[in-house]
Amino acid sequence: MNETTLKTQIEGRNPVLEALKSGKTIDKIYFLKGESQGSVLKIKNMAHKLKIPSVELDRKKMDEISQSRAHQGVIALIPPVDYVSVEDILARAAEKGEPPFLVVLDELEDPHNLGSILRTANGAGVHGIIIPKHRSTGITAAVAKTAAGACFYTPVARVTNLVRTMQDLKQKGIWFYGADMDGTQTVFQTDFTGALGIVIGNEGRGISRLVKQECDFLVQIPMRGEIDSLNAAVSAALFMYQAASQRDF
Repeated sequence: MNETTLKTQIEGRNPVLEALKSGKTIDKIYFLKGESQGSVLKIKNMAHKLKIPSVELDRKKMDEISQSRAHQGVIALIPPVDYVSVEDILARAAEKGEPPFLVVLDELEDPHNLGSILRTANGAGVHGIIIPKHRSTGITAAVAKTAAGACFYTPVARVTNLVRTMQDLKQKGIWFYGADMDGTQTVFQTDFTGALGIVIGNEGRGISRLVKQECDFLVQIPMRGEIDSLNAAVSAALFMYQAASQRDF
């Protein structure tokens, strides 16, 4: 079995650079043969300093092992991504002295959407993201590349039962706001100042029935053109920054 099947891959210059900066354990880095300028040179110097094994490969071999098809001449192998517990996320908020700011993703399937949401969540000050273990994308090479390194800073919890997790969190004072086109209030009218979780549904089906029932509020994004909905990652970004703007951002 090829060793790359036993590891999580990070692909692309910026994601690998952020992994190095974050202190993430890196087992090996593959470089495109002959590439040694700009950020690639910086990555090589950091890898040398940290004594991380590195190997140069020709383009054909790099393309063969790439999962994202956008490796930019750099692929790092790391141990499997460590997911955290929901309690870890709450502890992170407590350490910062802030009311919990969570994002719940209900069966999101597109890794690029998850990566984009992770990147935005990091910028907006979200304490953590919660995803289900089943019928949902996890953190893959494509997610890590789209997230541009944010997956090493913003924790992700995978839970067996999303509904039960939401019920437990509601008992701890967290209110859930579901992004839904049939919402009774708009994202611009909603008070996001307390402990909250923003719920984003599946790209095609939206929020599932049982998860929707656990939402305290259904909130819509007003649409004034001919298209009646936005991409999941764009919707999530709008919600997160609207919340951030109310939270002394």
